[in-house]
Amino acid sequence: MPVISAPQEFNTEDLYVNLREMYGYPLHLKCEGFNFAGSIKLKAAASMIEAAERSGELTQESILVESSSGNLGVALSVIAAAKGYRFICVVDSRTNLATRKVIESLGSEVHTISEPSAEGGFLAARLAYVQGLLADDPRYVWLNQHANPDNWRAHFRTTAPQIEKQFPDLELLFIGAGTTGTLMGCARYFKEQPRPVTVVAVDSAGSVTFGGPAGRRMIPGLGTGVRPALLDTSYVDDVVHVPEADTLRACHTLARGGFLFGGSTGTVVSGALRWLAEHRPGQDVTAVAIAPDLGERYLDTVYQSSWVRDLYGDLDEADTGAGVGADAGTGAGARPHAEPDADGGTDGTDGADGQELTDLSSGALQS
Repeated sequence: MPVISAPQEFNTEDLYVNLREMYGYPLHLKCEGFNFAGSIKLKAAASMIEAAERSGELTQESILVESSSGNLGVALSVIAAAKGYRFICVVDSRTNLATRKVIESLGSEVHTISEPSAEGGFLAARLAYVQGLLADDPRYVWLNQHANPDNWRAHFRTTAPQIEKQFPDLELLFIGAGTTGTLMGCARYFKEQPRPVTVVAVDSAGSVTFGGPAGRRMIPGLGTGVRPALLDTSYVDDVVHVPEADTLRACHTLARGGFLFGGSTGTVVSGALRWLAEHRPGQDVTAVAIAPDLGERYLDTVYQSSWVRDLYGDLDEADTGAGVGADAGTGAGARPHAEPDADGGTDGTDGADGQELTDLSSGALQS
């Protein structure tokens, strides 16, 4: 029986959903939403805060500030409440209302950006706001999840070894790409192991992370309008880009099976099923996909019929979410683009420059 004194001390590591009966594909979904932050981001938040404390950058006089589409903001709010830190979460108008309410309920502040930047979309606008706070008051400490190596180290130490423990014969691993912390931590870990594991990144269509063309994205979580500094494509074997309509279909199909997952999970499941259908049809492989969060915070978006209809029209309810007929990415065995090949990228809106986040931070803490 686990007994804890701080919320970040608990996380369920060994819960998987077998999707074979639902979809007909050999895919196990690692559930990362069963902790006090409700998502996989609790690991990265704890790792980055602990490193900042060890270095002396973060003290009781500090004010934490972070740009987040939602889940990391909740995770940092949980730990800030437990440790007595003041925390300001910079979100934008697409962040789920439920997420904003959770952050505020935990005692943290939410600053909402309502207008995107002409170059870089909402993400660039959020980061510019953070930079302004840093310039105004030396007490502010920015962990910078997009460039902080303690983000990916959290998953190198925990997520990946736990997957290997449960699936010693793992062949395929599907991971969503946001800041790419989870992706890089797991990919680095498995590339160091003696037996090969194919790591497939799953990204949202319209994201510039792997050099794809920019486009509108309205579901928070995966995808970026500014290429993450953490990303090293040499560790990634393939990439799948998933249209948001397919994300919604996958979420709704999972919900009809009794599993209410978040939008990022719908994207990962849709991309994994499509990749398996194209590259391992009929094969009984050992495959795992990571589900970052649960669906309660998406009730006013992903699971709200009027929101879905207004943005995406009437979805084909007969579609299971596999999206096999759509563009699947770079192809079996191909390497993803190492650099962005398009001007522009969005974090939910049109218009971005696809710049890399290393020009906004050295990758370490800024305060």
